[in-house]
Amino acid sequence: MTDQKPFVDIRHAKKSYGTLEVLKDINLQVQKGQIVAIIGPSGSGKSTLLRAINDLDPLTGGEVWLEDKQINKKLPHRQYEAHINQVRQEIGMVFQHFNLFPHLRVRENVTLAPKMLKGITDAEADKLAEEQLDKVGMLERIDHYPSQLSGGQKQRVAIARALAMNPKVMLFDEATSALDPELVEEVNLVMKKLAEEHMTMIIVTHEMSFAESVCDRVLFMDQGVVVEEGPPEVIFRNPTSDRTKEFLRKHLAGQHP
Repeated sequence: MTDQKPFVDIRHAKKSYGTLEVLKDINLQVQKGQIVAIIGPSGSGKSTLLRAINDLDPLTGGEVWLEDKQINKKLPHRQYEAHINQVRQEIGMVFQHFNLFPHLRVRENVTLAPKMLKGITDAEADKLAEEQLDKVGMLERIDHYPSQLSGGQKQRVAIARALAMNPKVMLFDEATSALDPELVEEVNLVMKKLAEEHMTMIIVTHEMSFAESVCDRVLFMDQGVVVEEGPPEVIFRNPTSDRTKEFLRKHLAGQHP
């Protein structure tokens, strides 16, 4: 931990769809430079919690803060739009599906948002694209179209696109789950490199070995609550909750004694 004050602070997060409670009073504090993994079965609320951080899936109750700024402020529509557009520039998000623009080359996919939202020049944008694509090992594909890339390559471009906005925090929502197994590791390696650079990251993942080797903390969610959280060596090797033990038994398949 580098700071005492939380960098990302989720307070009493609640989310309901009608009578269905998806998130039940969740609190989560992430320090600057921390990497936090969220694991749990399908339908446990993991992705809903992640998407609530940048208000893509607005909470029914509770607050989300990034540094000293409340993300999910209640504001008149026009003020809210200006506020959330500014906030989202500080939060990079990588989804399960790559969401690249198919009619744009890799270069243009990466430079579009910085040029539109930050007003940088074409030359500055090209330099930025080259730097970020080099970081994710995709510089040689800068003039390819998405249709010419593998799934792993598309996801690495999606990460470069998010990084091009110079975000304060990166959110990964099952970034490898749509990939063939042999392509997973190339994306995980990029995420490991970001971890080495102390990028603040919150990662929803089903890759238990990745969560154990890279993350500082692990949250196990089930049925809309955080059942257990702690350092990965505790969660994966000595969990206290029966629900955590049962989930890990199924997913680790004898990986740990």
